[in-house]
Amino acid sequence: MKQGSCSLTTRSATIIGLLSLFLMSLCFPPPFLHAQESRPGEYQVKAAYLYNFIRFVEWPAAPAAVKNGPLAVCVLGKDPFGPALDSILSGEVIGGSSLVAKRISKPEDALACRVVFVGASEESHLKDILTVLDKASVLTVSDIPKFSERGGMIEFVLDGDKVRFEVNVSNARDAGLTVSSDLLKVAVAVKQNSQPGV
Repeated sequence: MKQGSCSLTTRSATIIGLLSLFLMSLCFPPPFLHAQESRPGEYQVKAAYLYNFIRFVEWPAAPAAVKNGPLAVCVLGKDPFGPALDSILSGEVIGGSSLVAKRISKPEDALACRVVFVGASEESHLKDILTVLDKASVLTVSDIPKFSERGGMIEFVLDGDKVRFEVNVSNARDAGLTVSSDLLKVAVAVKQNSQPGV
């Protein structure tokens, strides 16, 4: 079984995961976000998406640095999530591996991550970051404008007050990642090409 892939044991679990993604894109439902307030904030929603993305992406193999450890969801640059990401991932297990949030300061550190969220503070370094991660089996996610056109894989976009996302399947494929067709169905846009780092 491929670690970190969409390897849930029952079809109902997959359906629940898809439903949570769809509902998050519509109205930020608290039950899927472990949030106490009635309407979670933007980065609570994005943190929940990061968790769900892992369930619908297939990696070719676990990177050597994480083969025997937890799956790391990393934030590169200034952290906009606060405790939300740690709260979402706490106690969660996918493919037999626990999930952990990490904050990193160098692109090279992202090579040990399963997912890396590139913070807006890193926009001026985006080309260098994506060069370091080129061909690495790391899912890149950001809300930097045009991220999915500049070499990134998943870009968060706002539709009014709703958090949605775009997927660049070519960028994911180049890194050896396969994005589930089920995830693509709930994306606001699916792209096939990019201009790295532009």
